[in-house]
Amino acid sequence: TSLQSHQSLLLVKFNRVQLATSRTGLSPFKTESRDKWSKKMDFLLSVIGFAVDLGNVWRFPYICYQNGGGAFLIPYILMAIFGGVPLFYMELALGQFHRTGAISIWKHICPIFKGIGYAICIIALYVSFYYNTIIAWALFYFYSSFSSILPWTNCDNVWNTPDCTNYFGMDNITWTNASRSPAEEFYTRNVLEIHKSSGLRDVGGVRWQLMLCLFLIFTIVYFSLWKGVKTSGKVVWVTATLPYIVLFILLIRGATLPGAWRGVVFYLKPQWGKLLETSVWVDAAAQIFFSLGPGFGVLLALSSYNSFTNNCYRDAIVTSLVNCLTSFVSGFVIFTVLGYMAEMRQVEVEDVARDKGPSLLFITYPEAIANMMGSTFFAIIFFVMMITLGLDSTFGGLEAIITAVLDEYPDQFYHRRELFVLCLVVVCFLGSLSTLTNGGAYVVKLLEEFGVGCSIIAVGFLEAIAVSWFYGIHRFSNDVQAMLGKAPGLFWKVCWVAISPAFLAYIIVSSLLKAPPLALFDYKYPDWSIIVGYIVGLSSFIWVPIYMVYKLVWTPGSLKQVGGCVQSPETVSDAFSSNVTSASFSRVPCFPQRLAVCLRPERTIPDIHAENLNMATVP
Repeated sequence: TSLQSHQSLLLVKFNRVQLATSRTGLSPFKTESRDKWSKKMDFLLSVIGFAVDLGNVWRFPYICYQNGGGAFLIPYILMAIFGGVPLFYMELALGQFHRTGAISIWKHICPIFKGIGYAICIIALYVSFYYNTIIAWALFYFYSSFSSILPWTNCDNVWNTPDCTNYFGMDNITWTNASRSPAEEFYTRNVLEIHKSSGLRDVGGVRWQLMLCLFLIFTIVYFSLWKGVKTSGKVVWVTATLPYIVLFILLIRGATLPGAWRGVVFYLKPQWGKLLETSVWVDAAAQIFFSLGPGFGVLLALSSYNSFTNNCYRDAIVTSLVNCLTSFVSGFVIFTVLGYMAEMRQVEVEDVARDKGPSLLFITYPEAIANMMGSTFFAIIFFVMMITLGLDSTFGGLEAIITAVLDEYPDQFYHRRELFVLCLVVVCFLGSLSTLTNGGAYVVKLLEEFGVGCSIIAVGFLEAIAVSWFYGIHRFSNDVQAMLGKAPGLFWKVCWVAISPAFLAYIIVSSLLKAPPLALFDYKYPDWSIIVGYIVGLSSFIWVPIYMVYKLVWTPGSLKQVGGCVQSPETVSDAFSSNVTSASFSRVPCFPQRLAVCLRPERTIPDIHAENLNMATVP
C-alpha cells in the first residue's frame, strides 16, 4: 500500500510537469551531455581571470587619482555594492540555472529579447579585433626584453629623434614639452611605427613583426579553447595565478624605490570636493561595470558548465572582492613607480602621471623598469604578467561566442567544436589586421571607444530589464532558491528590479551627453571617424530591435486578439511539490496573442536538470 501511494504521488507529480511543458512539445526530462568543470577552482580561476584584465592595471589607478584619490573609493564601493555585484551575481545565477549560452538562454527567459544574445556575440568579436593586438604589443616588448641593456633605455637607436631626452643618470638635463623619453620613442616609433601614418585616412602597411606576435597569441588561444572547459580550465591555473605573483614582486620592488611615497600620497590623498562632481560618479559606475564584466556573456557561458547546486552566490561575492582588491593593489604597483620617476625627473607626480590607457603600461612603467637594478628581469616578468592578464580575458570573450553558437546550433556545430573554434580564431585574426598597421593604434582606440562602450552597457541594461521585469523577479528568485536552497534577500531583489537598471541607465545617459573629444597622442579624430564609430557601435545593438520585429512578424497569432492569460509553474521545485497550489504558478499578463507568445518563455521548466532531480531521462 505504501509503495502504491508513492507510485501514485510520483505519477501525479509527473503529470503536473508534463502539463506545464505540453505547450512547447518538449519533454522536461530530455537531456544531453554537457561539459562540466573538472574542479570548482577551474571555474573560479576562469571567472577571476576574465574579470581581472589589463584595465585593472592601467584604468583603475588613473581614474582613481584623476577623480579625487582616496575619496574616489567611496563612489567606487557604492557603485560596486548596488550596481556591479548584483549584475555579476544575476549573470552567474542565470547561466548556472539554464545551462546554456547567451543566445539560446532567451528561450527560457523572454524570447523576444533573443537579439541581445546576437549583439553580445558581435561585441565580443569587436573586442577580439583590438584587445589581442594589445597583447601582441606586450609580446613584442617581452621578446625585446631579452637583452642586457633594454632597447628603450637610451637614445642611441636608429628610431630615435633629436627630441629624445634621457634624464636618468644624467645631470643638468632640461625637460621641455617637446622632450620625448627613450621609452616613448621605442613605443611610438619602433613598436607601432605610428609616425609613418598620417591618421585613419592613411594607416599604412601591416607590421609583420606584430602580425607574427598576434599569430602566436591566437595559436595559444586556439589550443586553450579547442577542447572546451576541460583544457581552458587547466590553462587558467597558470594564466590567472601568475599575475598575482608578479604583482607582489613588483609591489615590493616599487615600495623600495626612492620617491615611492610621493606616488602613494598622490594616489590616495583624498580630494573631498570631487565627490560633488557628477563625472566622478559616472567614472566610478563605468569602471566597476567594465571591470566586473556583466553583459559580455562570459559569465553566462562559464557558469553554464557548473553543477546545478553550485553556490553561485558565494562565487559572485568572492570573485568580485578579488577583482576590486586587485585594482586597488595595482594602484600601489603603478604609483610607487610614478613617484620614483617624479623623483628622478625632479618634477611633480602629476606631470609624470599624464599618460593613461596603454601608454601607462607601454611607456611610463617600462621607462621606470629600464632604470632599476635588474631591469631585464623586471621587464620580462612585467610583460609576462600583461600577456597572461590579456589571455585570460580573451579566453572568456571567445568562450562566450563559442558556447552561445554551439548551444543555439547544436546540430551543425556541437560535434565540430575544434573546427568551429579554428574558424572563429581565423576570423578574429583577419579582423585584427587593421590594428597591426602603422596607424593601428588609431583603430584600436576607435574600436575600444565605440565597438564596446555604450553598446555593451545598453545590452546590459536590456538584459537586467528583461530578467527582472519580463521574466519576473519572483520567478528568478525561485530559480535561485531551487539551486541554493535559499531565496535571495530583499536587497538583491531591489537591486535587480530598480537600482542596477538605474545604474546602467545613468552611465548611458551621462556618456552620451558628455562625450569628450577623441584623441590619441597628437592626433585628433576627425568628425567622419566619429560617425564611423557610432555606426560600428550601432551595428551590434541594432540586432536587438531587428530580432524583436522578426519575432513578432513570424510568430503565428493575431496582434489584435488578446490571448488567454497563461499560468505556468514558477520553478522545477514547484512542479514537483506535493502540495502544488495556484500560488505556485506565475500568471502572465494578458497581451495581444502574438505578443504574449513572444514574451512567454518557450520552455517553462528547463529540460536540462533532470539529473539534479534524481529522475530518469525519457528518450
